[in-house]
Amino acid sequence: MNPMIFFIVAIVLAGGATALQAPTNARLMAAVGSPVNAAFVSFAVGTVALGVLALMMQARPDVAAARALPWWAWVGGLYGAIFVVAATWGVPRLGVALTITLMVAGQLLIGLILDHFGAFGVPRQPMNLGRLAGAALVIAGVVMVRRF
Repeated sequence: MNPMIFFIVAIVLAGGATALQAPTNARLMAAVGSPVNAAFVSFAVGTVALGVLALMMQARPDVAAARALPWWAWVGGLYGAIFVVAATWGVPRLGVALTITLMVAGQLLIGLILDHFGAFGVPRQPMNLGRLAGAALVIAGVVMVRRF
C-alpha cells in the first residue's frame, strides 16, 4: 500500500473518532453536570490510555529536549481541552454534524493562516486561490449543513 494513502486513511479515521467523541462526551455531560466535567473525565480516560500505550511502547521522553521547548509548545493540551469542551457543549445544541463542520471550518481557517506564515515552525505554504477556494467550499458546507 502506498504510504501516503495509509496516512490519509489514518487521519480520516482519526477525524471520525472526533465525530464519535462529540456525542459520547455530550452524553457524559448529561450525567456529570457540565461540559467541563465531561471534558475532565474524557481527558482522564485519555491520559490513562496514553500512559498504558507509552508503557507498552517503552516510549521515554527526552527530558533535556523537553526543557528546551518554547512556552507555546506546552499549551497543546489547553487547545484540546477547549476543543473537547466546545464540542461537548455544542452537540446537544447544534447537533453532531453542524458542530463538527463548524470545528473543521475553524481548524481549516486557522490552519491556512499558520501555513501561510510558517507559524510555530510548520513548513511555510503560502495562501493561494486553490487553498482559499477549498476553505470557501468548507464554509459553504457549513452553511448547507445548517440550512438544509
